[in-house]
Amino acid sequence: MPIETSGKDSTLARIGAGGVALLSALAVVLQYALILIAPENGGALAATVRFLSYFTILSNLGVIAVCVAAARGRGAWWQSARAQGAVALAIGVTGLVYVTVLAGLWQPQGLQWWVDNALHRVVPVLYLAWWWLGAVHGRLGWRDALWWLLFPLGYVAWVFARGQVVHEYPYPFLDLALHGVAGVIGNALVVTLVFVVLAALLVGADRLLGRRH
Repeated sequence: MPIETSGKDSTLARIGAGGVALLSALAVVLQYALILIAPENGGALAATVRFLSYFTILSNLGVIAVCVAAARGRGAWWQSARAQGAVALAIGVTGLVYVTVLAGLWQPQGLQWWVDNALHRVVPVLYLAWWWLGAVHGRLGWRDALWWLLFPLGYVAWVFARGQVVHEYPYPFLDLALHGVAGVIGNALVVTLVFVVLAALLVGADRLLGRRH
């Protein structure tokens, strides 16, 4: 939802949301095209499933949904504080894990470099800035943070279920073949802690910002 303090603020928030949605959508579409044309990804169906198995893509799709709803002023659930906060958590973890763990594992070139940085760096920063400045605050509670954790838990379950079939994992730290069960569980617990801490920070920030408006 846009900030309700003034018409100017509301307009700026909607324009900002539209800009973030456009950038994220462009990066997602380009990444999908790059995956489709890569011969190692197989046919369109296999490539699409692989594409949708990346948390980065799912979190960016969440950004698009929330920001389009905010820009249009439509879509009650996607404009809710819980949905906006859930996406802030998902895209925030996307950026944080990428910068601290994944960025050094490969060196994308050309168009892939631009897409990679948009999905993992630019969109997370812009969305979190929009959430801070353009969302209505003071509506979140600690129960919302618990609801937010259901999505990453469901995602991990999907990753392991798919991995048992295709023997492929979207992220190295979740690869059972590389780290074994104990190693993957340890890595998953660390990422879970990151989710919990960031969720708590978002709820705390929301309450603080809500008192200021």
